[in-house]
Amino acid sequence: MKRIPALFLQLVVILIGMAALALMLWEPHIEGRNAHATTFQIYFNDPFLAYAYLGSIPFFVALYQAFKVLGYARQNKIFARAAVKALRTIKYCAIALIGFVVVAEVFIMFNTSDDRAGGVFIGALITFGSLVIAAAAALFERVLQDAVDMQSEHDLTV
Repeated sequence: MKRIPALFLQLVVILIGMAALALMLWEPHIEGRNAHATTFQIYFNDPFLAYAYLGSIPFFVALYQAFKVLGYARQNKIFARAAVKALRTIKYCAIALIGFVVVAEVFIMFNTSDDRAGGVFIGALITFGSLVIAAAAALFERVLQDAVDMQSEHDLTV
């Protein structure tokens, strides 16, 4: 991969991470029920918000691993075991994120709320996106693993 496109994609990954972090910190303050709440009330009296922050950890780990994979591509070291490991980690993070969303959806369904549809829809979108990422990471992991295996076989025969 050329260095400039990989660098551009690394920049995009950084911007996605910064935007996600900014949204996670900004959104609770403008939510309807938190309009007049103090910062302590927003962050320490809402167990669902704490769960959302805990569930975001796999997302940020996956972004970091994507940044590393793009770094390997930029250095022309994409056919390395480290790149395969990073893709495997991305796959597991996507699966973990799906698990967190499923538990959150159960929490939303059994909690008394007048607006469940929005939360369920957002959960479905996140689940679909995570499923696509997990499938793509698994495919790329398998392809890269085959290439690394062929390369190591070639190195053994030479």
